[in-house]
Order: sequence, then structure tokens, then C-alpha cells
Amino acid sequence: MPVRKPIVVVGSINMDLVAHAQRIPAVGETILGTGFQTNPGGKGANQAVAVARLGYPVHMIGRVGTDAFGTELRTHLESTGVNTSSVIATEGSSGVAVIVVSEKGENSIVVASGANAQVTPHDITSNLGLIQSAGMVLAQLEIPLETVEFLASVCEKENVPFMLDPAPARELPPSLIQRVTWFTPNETEAAFYMNPGTPNAEPATIAEALLKNGSSNVILKRGSDGVYLASSTGSHETLPAFSVKVIDTTAAGDAFNGGFAVAFMLDKSPKESVVFASAVAAISVTRAGAQSSMPSLEEVEAFLNSHESPSS
Repeated sequence: MPVRKPIVVVGSINMDLVAHAQRIPAVGETILGTGFQTNPGGKGANQAVAVARLGYPVHMIGRVGTDAFGTELRTHLESTGVNTSSVIATEGSSGVAVIVVSEKGENSIVVASGANAQVTPHDITSNLGLIQSAGMVLAQLEIPLETVEFLASVCEKENVPFMLDPAPARELPPSLIQRVTWFTPNETEAAFYMNPGTPNAEPATIAEALLKNGSSNVILKRGSDGVYLASSTGSHETLPAFSVKVIDTTAAGDAFNGGFAVAFMLDKSPKESVVFASAVAAISVTRAGAQSSMPSLEEVEAFLNSHESPSS
């Protein structure tokens, strides 16, 4: 069997503090919750765990704090199969996300960066060999933007495919977007990156506008409305979502990104990779939590065998 190039994830590692309630409170409102848990999270770590649960080699580049959360977060990543040799302990607190989940599975999230704010270009240069060996590099926007920019430039120089999950949405320099191989916003994020004056635009219009910003491919994640896949080469396609009972949408987008990266590294086409990733995300939303909701490869294969493909 040929040696598989690893997927490398550069991003945030958080502890999620999750409160469940009948609904998400309005501004200034206090409501009674129905439950509470602490769960390992962070968009970067979520994506790394999604990859690891699918049985594919994955390395995490990031930082945790020297607090109790930091030890727990590293231990959990290792227990799922994520290689943490490039995760550094930084003096101070780990990243924390405060999440409210409604009975409908909707969520509201506030992230305190902690050690994630200390992920610098030095973390990239000190792991240059790892990045050079990668089959794909995944990143998000919960670490400093200058680090993501530098990472994109390294991936371009080393000819390594670069997937950017542009969340949380923020202004991005054109030089960064132009180095992105796979740009994967959800609808809220896509609206942020669209030109002004295009509210409620059709997915094709959104994707075309995002492609004009410079990325090679756009994967527009539309939740229950499915995925719109567009390429600068002219390929455009809508792929419906799988129908499942939603329990918790936390980290569904991260499950999708990890699933897409794995499928693509296993030589599936972009369309096939989207279908596979949609199955990973569909399973994840039927479970509570972020990393705890990520399915195994066997579960995804069983799901695909028992559900009609949304592309058919």
C-alpha cells in the first residue's frame, strides 16, 4: 500500500463550555438552561478529529495553554489519533468557546482565543518539513490572520493544496484568497464576503462572486439546503443534503471539511468528496457535541449504503 500523505490542520484548539436551553436568549435576556457540558472543541481541533476518526493520518499545528484545559485538550486529541507533536503549550489560558444550543439544534457561540492567539508564523516555519509532506493543509480564522496569510504563502510555494474555512468571517486580503485551493464558507460567511448590494443572491451568483475574488474552488455549505460546488475551471453543481433528524449543528461545518479532505486524499472526485463530506456532516448533527459527534469511516460507509445519494 502506498504511503498516504498526511492531512495537516493549522488552527484553534478550544474547550467548549456548552449550555443547553429551550431557545437562544435575546440580547440582555436571562433564561434557564436544561443542561451543561464541557467538550473539547475549536474549529482546527474539530477538523483534525474529524479526519482522525475517519482513520486518515493527521497532524495538528496549534497551541494550548498551561491550564488544566490544555492538558485535557492535548490528551483528548491524542486519544482520537491526532498527532500532537506540533502542538505547543503556551503560558496562560487555553482557548475557550461558550456555546448555547437550542432545542432545535441551533447554536450561538462566543470564542475567547487564549493560547490560539499565540499561533504565529514561527509555528509554520518550525514545521516546514511537515507542511511540505502534507497532501492537504486545512486552516480557519480562529488564529491570527497574519499566520493564516503566511501559511497560505508557504502552501503556494510548496505546491500543497490549501483549504480555508473562513470562519469567523473577517476581512481577508486578496493575496490570501488568491492562494486558496478550496474556499469553504457557509451561507452567513459567504454573504459577508460577497460584494455589497447582493442580498439573498442565488448560490450560483454567490459562488461566482467568490471565485472572482481569486480562490480556485468554492464549496458553499448551505446546511439543510445542501452544497454548491463551483470551480474556476467552469464546473458548477448543486448537491442536496441528506435528510436526518438534527440534534446539534455544532461543528457540522468542521465535520464536512474534515470529511472532504479525507475523501479527496483517497482519490475521490470533488463531487464524490462533497457527497462523502455531506454524509460525515449529516451523521454529526444527529449527535450532541463537537468532536464527540464525529463519525468513523465504518459509520460513514454504512450511512452511505443505507441512504440514497443526494447527488442521484
